[in-house]
Amino acid sequence: MAPAPRFLYGTAWKEDDTASLVALALKAGFRGVDTANQRRHYHEAGVGSAVKASGLNREDLFLQTKFTFIDGQDERLPYDPGAPVSAQVDQSMASSLEHLGTDYVDSYVLHGPTLRHGLGADDREAWKAMEAQHAAGKAKALGLSNVSLDQLEEFYALATVKPSAVQNRCFASSGWDRDVRAFCRGHGMVYQGFSLLTANVPVLRDARVHQLARSIGKTIPQIVFRFALQAGMTVLTGTTDETHMAQDLKALDFELADHEAEFLERIIA
Repeated sequence: MAPAPRFLYGTAWKEDDTASLVALALKAGFRGVDTANQRRHYHEAGVGSAVKASGLNREDLFLQTKFTFIDGQDERLPYDPGAPVSAQVDQSMASSLEHLGTDYVDSYVLHGPTLRHGLGADDREAWKAMEAQHAAGKAKALGLSNVSLDQLEEFYALATVKPSAVQNRCFASSGWDRDVRAFCRGHGMVYQGFSLLTANVPVLRDARVHQLARSIGKTIPQIVFRFALQAGMTVLTGTTDETHMAQDLKALDFELADHEAEFLERIIA
């Protein structure tokens, strides 16, 4: 199993360009790829095609995919809609492994609970089925996505195999998901932040952020990503620009001063 990287390349909404863009990301230096067996928004087989063509060793890559409930799917389902949820998880995993050309994924994520608040019976059944995939060696770690703090706490309490990561859309207006990040930090879990740019346009436009970027000679995305890294996040970026791919990874190569990071933490407080 590859160690979880600080950056993941996100593959949502790339359709027929998925394989070529993942190939560019791997060439640029990304070693973690995030996808889902949800044809509505992802082309998981395109990820697998790029991975195979890259010639990289499987153990050097971190591949993360997701199980998505039927309400998040279109008609191109990776499982029998009439089957029990546990069987749907099994079928979705088998399909994912075929798409990705591997016999395991490094992280298997529940793409979101069935309810807006709390957990339902299907959520519990799905998690237990995911734990069985973990026990079988097909998922090296399990995670959650699009969860609130109360849902995360409930999942953590019921889980035999504790979630190792949470992937949430991260808004500066909510303190960059501060409460969920704090729970993750206190329980040894990785927080994966997505939409760090697209969900935070006011931050990208803030004159103070532009001044900070100019003063240290970095791009605006590099500033945001560096802040996220220093806040303990794993960063997801889905840029389709080859130059930006390389620039984004360079956020690993510098540090913000403590007062600069604190300013960004509280920028929309």
